[in-house]
Amino acid sequence: MSAGPGLELAGLSHRYDGVQAVAAFDLAVRPGEVVCLLGPSGCGKSTVLRLAAGLEALQAGRVAVDGRTMAEPGREVPPEDRRIGLVFQDYALFPHLDARGNVAFGLGHLPEDRRRARTDALLARVGLGGRAEAFPHTLSGGEQQRVALARALAREPRAMLLDEPFSGLDIALRDRVRDDSLAVLKEAGTATLLVTHDPEEAMRMADRIALMRAGRLVQIGTPEALYRRPADRFVAGFFGELNVVSGKVVGGKVMTSLGAVVAAGLTEGAAAEVLIRPEAVVIDPKGAEARVLSARLMGAYSLANLVPAAGGSALVMRLAGSPPMAGSALRLGLDPAGTFVFPG
Repeated sequence: MSAGPGLELAGLSHRYDGVQAVAAFDLAVRPGEVVCLLGPSGCGKSTVLRLAAGLEALQAGRVAVDGRTMAEPGREVPPEDRRIGLVFQDYALFPHLDARGNVAFGLGHLPEDRRRARTDALLARVGLGGRAEAFPHTLSGGEQQRVALARALAREPRAMLLDEPFSGLDIALRDRVRDDSLAVLKEAGTATLLVTHDPEEAMRMADRIALMRAGRLVQIGTPEALYRRPADRFVAGFFGELNVVSGKVVGGKVMTSLGAVVAAGLTEGAAAEVLIRPEAVVIDPKGAEARVLSARLMGAYSLANLVPAAGGSALVMRLAGSPPMAGSALRLGLDPAGTFVFPG
């Protein structure tokens, strides 16, 4: 992965009819890096992509590719001249053109022999070397997605923007097409910004995740950093179910039904919330006793609903292997790696 400029978005802010869609947004994507722009529906993810691509006039901030300014207020390089590729969820293939024709679209400046050679090389690169003459309606969803990717790569973009491009694929196909597509982009050294609302997909794909809420960037970092060191309750809760225990800071700790948790940075006597991931509820022979209310096998792991003997709210536990018997007693503790304390 190059340490060069890649795609730079600095201070982007945008309003639609007076409503703030994006505010003070800063993000840099290095060549060969995949950054997932993650967040709930309506948080501004697609607006960021449209501003970067030039599909919306920039109201504030700057868009640059490889150090060259592509947009700032009052000055816009046309989308086709930004060296930014764009792939939407619906792929937008031309139905009257075969795969070769779709990929070649936009390469009219090249002589016919060079255009055909480049098009066929790209189709082979995405695994469709034998489907060059197939029309979109004869292609599977995964094949259509790869044609759209090859078309976006045809103009040798330095940055690629993808707006939930894999969401229309069935689960069995999605992983393979996604992994193959991202491998092509990394091999080409393309700075890739990919929008998704699925945290599991982001963790699987991203070198870094940029999590948005209400138009603003909340936290950016590696998938591990966001999962293990969330900046606030929103970030922690976005990556899965949480057990929530309320309390007060006493002696630098918050007491829960499964033991005390260090409350770093919170003042004595302050209200606090302890957020506990289900996998952070762990078997501990010296821990607090709890009774299993119900349990269910989920495939590779089991989920159990527990009620602590010391009282308090029921907790959800995720554990490997077979589920414990309903009514059985367990001794439990907390794994600090999956336990977080925030102001109440």
